[in-house]
Amino acid sequence: MKIVERGILAQGVPGTDRAVMTFPSLVALSSGELLGTCRAGSSKDADDECPELYRSDDGGRSWSTRTRPWTAPEIEGMKGTLKICYLTETSPGNLLAASMWIDRQTYPGQGLFNPKTEGCLPMAILLAESDDEGNTWSSWRVVPMPEEVGPPSLTSPVFQLGDGSLGLSIESNKTYRDASKWYQKVVFFRSLDGGLSWGEPIVVGEDLSGRIFNWDQRVGVAADGRIVTFLWTYDNETRQYLNVHRRLSSDRGETWSAAQDLGFPDQPAHPAMLPDGRVVLAWVDRYQTHSIRARLSADIDAPFDPASEVVLYTHQEPSSQDFPQDDAGELLGEMSLWIFGLPFAEVLPDGDVIIVYYAGSNYSMSCYWVRLNPNA
Repeated sequence: MKIVERGILAQGVPGTDRAVMTFPSLVALSSGELLGTCRAGSSKDADDECPELYRSDDGGRSWSTRTRPWTAPEIEGMKGTLKICYLTETSPGNLLAASMWIDRQTYPGQGLFNPKTEGCLPMAILLAESDDEGNTWSSWRVVPMPEEVGPPSLTSPVFQLGDGSLGLSIESNKTYRDASKWYQKVVFFRSLDGGLSWGEPIVVGEDLSGRIFNWDQRVGVAADGRIVTFLWTYDNETRQYLNVHRRLSSDRGETWSAAQDLGFPDQPAHPAMLPDGRVVLAWVDRYQTHSIRARLSADIDAPFDPASEVVLYTHQEPSSQDFPQDDAGELLGEMSLWIFGLPFAEVLPDGDVIIVYYAGSNYSMSCYWVRLNPNA
């Protein structure tokens, strides 16, 4: 692979409610237009956070003036914020937005994660529709979650399977004051009616001993219908990140393969699924090379070729993220100090791949894009 172009999706403005731009994502529409979203806020975890929408008609080389088409609703009388907004084109011109809502009223002034208990603030998953390529949107509706999931984290856009059904990847959490042992897992929900209702959760990744955490599951669907997931794994006993792990399903998410160690650390991106079956996967290596990198595989179950590796970003200055944390609760509590990461890849109509990520300083972060030629 070869990097062919670079640019900025969203520029952070220090001292404003757009100082910290994070959680970038992309969707290439059937019309050829490219939509981008990212989260704006005065800090990494702020009461003024809000997702923004951007448009490009030239493959991401330039972007329209930002808009803020979504506002956070009150849920059961509680005010909140929208942390993430992912977009999925379910049919030409028809989009489904999925967002993670954070309750900012039950525990006012508290951060998203409780470092003492490893719990998190109350959260909800919201969906909204557009039938005009994202120019107008319906009201948000809440996706009901079983109690066993706890406050739900949204880890990928809603994804469409070969039979037209939809999938939703959700990560479980403990409630904010729950000091009991954390048995974390990631689950998959399936909808047969366009997202109006969802089936029972299917466990994709779980360690019944509570030692291994499966975080930030990123999902891709191959042209033949197989599903692949990439997971950020953490050993809560040794206090170490493990390598990225991959799981596969060939039956629409009903069953999953055992986790496969891919040999490189540590936080995976949303993958770019090329029409010929190849996969471009970026990942964040915070503790060794302090960089964001990407590799290419020949198929969803094939190795990622080290010879194809490209470096998308290298962090030059030391920061708190260069040193291991004491435990998972402290680690999650320090998320606000992490200043690069969360890559997201998408295939462009001309066959190139575009990857977005955030980077900057504790005072200001911006979202950047890198365009790759996977055939070079």
